[in-house]
Amino acid sequence: MGVTNEADVPEISEADILAGLNVMNAGTLVERMGIEFLEATSQRVVARMPVEGNTQPYGLLHGGASAVLAESIGSIGSALHAGITSRIAVGIEISCTHHRSATSGWVTGVATPLSLGRTLATWDIVVRDDQDRRLCTARLTCILRDIKPPSQP
Repeated sequence: MGVTNEADVPEISEADILAGLNVMNAGTLVERMGIEFLEATSQRVVARMPVEGNTQPYGLLHGGASAVLAESIGSIGSALHAGITSRIAVGIEISCTHHRSATSGWVTGVATPLSLGRTLATWDIVVRDDQDRRLCTARLTCILRDIKPPSQP
């Protein structure tokens, strides 16, 4: 399932989107956290992250790591909704409720839209452990902005 919001922009396949995310996120926090994108459309984004390396001193998954996963996948969904060739999405608000902890394995985040507008996109994100237990519920709102053309000299 591809995504486009503009008539003159060719549809981009989900496989191409996933490949592009790996390139785009090289050298970023997403890469350092070990986040791997599994699905990416304007209606659903799924990614996973290892618990190992993303813990706080007690050996529990750091709450901030769950927030990074949530903001990363919600922002990607917002960018896909906005039209990735002409607009950008920037997170302006996130809230996270942590329900339980994880000490090993992987956590998986699933982002689904609550509201997709012209200038704002709001997402519901659920982070679960390998046993499918809910660890975190997050809500992210992104502002959608036009990409400014480079300044002329």
